[in-house]
Parts: sequence; structure tokens; C-alpha cells
Amino acid sequence: MPVEVKVPSFGESIKEGVIVRWFKKSGDYVRADEDLLEIETDKATNAVPSPAAGELHITVPEGRKVLIGAVVGQIDDSVAAPKGGSSPKGGPAPMPVPAATMPPSTPAPTSPSAPVSTPIPLSTPLSPRMPSSSTVPAHVTPAGNSYPATAETSAPPLSPAARVLVAEHRLDPRQIVPSGRGGVVVKEDVLSHMQSVTTPTSQETLPRVVRQKMSPIRQRIAERLMASQQNTATLTTFNEADMSAILDLRQRFKERFQKKHGVSLGFMPFFVRACVEALKAFPVVNARIEGDEIVYQNFYNISVAVATDKGLFVPVLKNCDQLSFAQIEQGIADLAARAREGKIKPEDLADGTFTITNGGVFGSMMSTPILNPPQSAILGMHAINKRPVVVNDQIVIRPMMYLALSYDHRLIDGREAVQFLVRVKEFLENPGMALLEL
Repeated sequence: MPVEVKVPSFGESIKEGVIVRWFKKSGDYVRADEDLLEIETDKATNAVPSPAAGELHITVPEGRKVLIGAVVGQIDDSVAAPKGGSSPKGGPAPMPVPAATMPPSTPAPTSPSAPVSTPIPLSTPLSPRMPSSSTVPAHVTPAGNSYPATAETSAPPLSPAARVLVAEHRLDPRQIVPSGRGGVVVKEDVLSHMQSVTTPTSQETLPRVVRQKMSPIRQRIAERLMASQQNTATLTTFNEADMSAILDLRQRFKERFQKKHGVSLGFMPFFVRACVEALKAFPVVNARIEGDEIVYQNFYNISVAVATDKGLFVPVLKNCDQLSFAQIEQGIADLAARAREGKIKPEDLADGTFTITNGGVFGSMMSTPILNPPQSAILGMHAINKRPVVVNDQIVIRPMMYLALSYDHRLIDGREAVQFLVRVKEFLENPGMALLEL
């Protein structure tokens, strides 16, 4: 009896997603709990494991929008594991696509040996304000230019963006060197391949304008940022901090810290601890507006912005006031790694009360961060640069960092915002204050 491969629930608010890629092909033998495909929603990218062991039959190809609970494939559990492992066996053509998983106007995919040029939608808008007309070819090569895969010259898997470029410019995907996780060809690989071609004819075909469908995550980011700008009264105040004390502590204890805790001592634990102490002193900065009420939150869940290839994620480190420096460093490292690997979960992004973003790692000297609703404030870190400053009436060179606090002026007055940032500055310049609870 075939076992259905269904799109699992990724959270109460998530209703649909896009199949980014299949890790296996139709006809491959798969094992139970082995990752079968990757689905991208408006919040995260998730791997879907196999519900059973057997022969895989894919019914919904990469690039398609699917609803939660939709059937995207089947596992024939009557097929035994092949001798010598579970390598691809070049099985039969995909089964017809159930109408319930796809828009009625989209034709079902045919055998992989027959090139298809019918456009298919990558995704649909997350809200009525978003466009929904963009389409891309269903296969990586247009009609008349198919490249039949063989055991010796099989084409690598392509990301949706890479597939668009390959189809538009009639490229042979077998000639493109992949750099994505799992041997996937990404958009940058295609562009690099095109730029490496030196013949005049090929150079003339290099794209001057490339259109790419926004991913669900990017659409969600755009929607939230626009909502933040339109629905809050955002104002930013600035200060600067002398990072000498923190740099000295890191230099003196980084090896011992690494040896004892198994993680390097970065800057984030100092900033998280400084912000927690400042939030305790100014609880309105940790509050949020809900209707006509102010909701004060007596817990400290710090959201930490993480840049990834898919966009900016802001996972949340929970109950930071109860964590040691090592636990803060380990927690942030874990969240950042899972965000970059596409393994972040919706619950990792929920219930934050205050955000820290670090543009300094990219060289930013100054910025005005955008609020992360429903939070009321966000702290921006920037690059550390040695500058001349006046200390005890003497001009000295110190490693300085500009700090920026954006806040919702509907809730937080300028006085509280400025005093909050001064408090953060004091803890950064005197890190022992947090340890002594001063």
C-alpha cells in the first residue's frame, strides 16, 4: 500500500509553502526519516523527512506552491532496499499531479524525458497587496534544448532562481559548477558561469536585466518592514561607547573561555547583558502597544538579527536574564547556525521583546534600524574603529563604536530612550557593573 508524502504543519499561522528542491528523484529508494524535500514558507525553510522506507514517486515538482497537508509524492513501501545502498535506480516517470495540490490552470508534469515549456507559478502572494503574475519555465531547459541525464552526465539540482536563468539563457546545467548546500546550483553559480564565457557571442547574451520571483520569506520581510514604517512613529537616538574594557576582557580570557565552554567569547553576550540590565531600569522599552493598552513584559527575550542567503532572520534567545555569558554565546551561535542552514523553526522567531542588530560585521559605521513589530525598540551595533577622544582632558586613541536606538515614539518618550542608551553605554564601558548588579 503506497504511503503518501504530505506537507506537514510548520506552525499555526503557516498555510502554504514552496517546494525549493527534492533531495531524491522519482524511482530512488529512500529510507524512513531520511530528508526528502525542502519547503520554504514565509517564515523559514524546512526539510521534510520520508514517512516510510521504499521507492519514491514524486507527484509535485520543485518550484510549486503547495498547501499544508497536500500530497506531494508517494512511497512504495513494498520495494525492498537495493543491495549495496540506496543509490538512485532511475525509476519510472512521475505519477500524475493530484489536482488538489496545484492551481487548476497548471498542467500536470510529464515524463522527465520530454522537455516542458509551460510556465508554472513559483508562489502566490501572501496578501492581496502582492503581485501574483510572475512565472518561470517548468524545466531548467526550454523546448528543443533538453539535456538528457545519464549516469555519467546527470545535471545537478538547481535552485528556483538558478532554474529561471538557465532556462532564459538556454544553458547546459551540466557545465555549471554548484556551490550550494548538497551540490545545488544557485543563482550566483549561473551568473559566474555566464561571466566566465569569453566568446563575443556569449558575452552579448549576458543579462542586463534579470527578473526573479520573490521568495515567500522575502515577501514576508518586505511586508513586515513596510508595516513597521507605516504603523509606528519611529525615531532614532545615537550615542557611542568606548569598547576598551570589553576588548581587554576578551583578550585576557578568550582562551580560557573557549577551553571551558567550547565556544569563543564574542561581543554579543556583553550587549545582551547590557540591554537586559537597561530594560530592567526602563521597562517601557521592553513593552509593546496592543490596541489602546500598554503591555509590560517582565521577561527578556532578545531577538538577534542574522543575515542569511535567503534574507534577514531574527531568531529569539529566550529568558536572557537567566543565562550566563557562555549560555548566551552558545544560544546565539546555535540560532545563527540553524538560520543559515535553513533549519530555523517558527517558534524560534516568536515572543521577542527587544532586538539587537549588528551592522558592524559588514563594516557599517552608522545606521537607523527599523523596528521589529510588535516590539517597541531595537539597538543597532556598528563597526569598532579607533578614533581620537577626550578622556580626563587628554586626547587619546580609543576603540569606539557608535550605538543607535530606534524606538516607537508613540510609547517611548525621548527621555527614556536617551537614558536607556546611556545605561547600555555605561554597562559596555564598565562590564563589571552587570556582574555586580549595579
